[in-house]
Amino acid sequence: MKIAILSDIHGNMPALEAVFEDIRLRNIAEIVCIGDLVGKGPEPAEVIEFVKEHCDVVIRGNWDEFILNESEHHSIQWQQSFLSEDNKNYLKQLPFSYEFMLGDKFIRCVHASPRSAHERITPFQPLEKQETLFENSDVTMNICGERTPDYYIYGDIHYACIKPIDGKGILVNVGSVGNPLDIPEASYGIIEHVGNSVSVQLVRVPYDKEAVLQKAKDLGMPNIDVYEAEIMDCIYRGQPKKEAQAT
Repeated sequence: MKIAILSDIHGNMPALEAVFEDIRLRNIAEIVCIGDLVGKGPEPAEVIEFVKEHCDVVIRGNWDEFILNESEHHSIQWQQSFLSEDNKNYLKQLPFSYEFMLGDKFIRCVHASPRSAHERITPFQPLEKQETLFENSDVTMNICGERTPDYYIYGDIHYACIKPIDGKGILVNVGSVGNPLDIPEASYGIIEHVGNSVSVQLVRVPYDKEAVLQKAKDLGMPNIDVYEAEIMDCIYRGQPKKEAQAT
C-alpha cells in the first residue's frame, strides 16, 4: 500500500499537475495533502478545486488559515481576490491533522507542529525543539491514545528531508510541491508498508516554472520579482539562499 503525501502547493498549478502525473504512473492507493493550498502562487482557487477532486485527505496549513483573515497587505489582498465563498468555506472546514496506522507503525501528518499550523520547527534547530514534534496535543487526533507517533510527517518549511530522531521516531518533511526552497523542483513523499516495515521515499518532479511565472505576470501579481527568485533559485523573500529555511 503506497500513500502519496504532498504539501505547500501555494497556488502553483503547473507544479501540482506535474506531481499528479508522476503519481499516476505509480501504484498509489491514497493521496494526502497536508496543507498550504493557497498563497504565493497565482492560481489559489484552481488548486483548491483540483485538490478537492483528487486528494483523499486534506488538512489545513498556516496559509489556509490566515488567508481567511482581513489583511492590509496588498499581496495578501491580491491572493484573497481570487477566492470564492465556496473556496473559503472549504478552507475553513479542513481538519488540523491526519493519523493512520501502517502495520504496527503510527503515522501522524500535520502541516507544521502538533500544536499549531503556525509554529515553525526545522531540522536545523536544537534537537530538543525537534523532539517536541513527536508530542501529542489537544488538537492532534490521538488515535492511539497516549502513544506518540513513530513517523511524524509535515511540510511548512519547504525543505524535504528524512531524519531519525533517537528515542522518538522518524521525522519526515515532504518539502513543497509549488514553492520548494531547497531544490527548484516539485517535491512530495511516498510512504508504504513493505513486509514488516515502513518505507519512505522523497520524490522530485521537474515542472514548467516559466509557465507559472508567466501566469503570475499575466495576472499582475504584486512583488513578482520576489516570487520569481523563490521559484527559480529557492531564494526566500530576498534572503540569501543559506537562510531560506522557512516559509
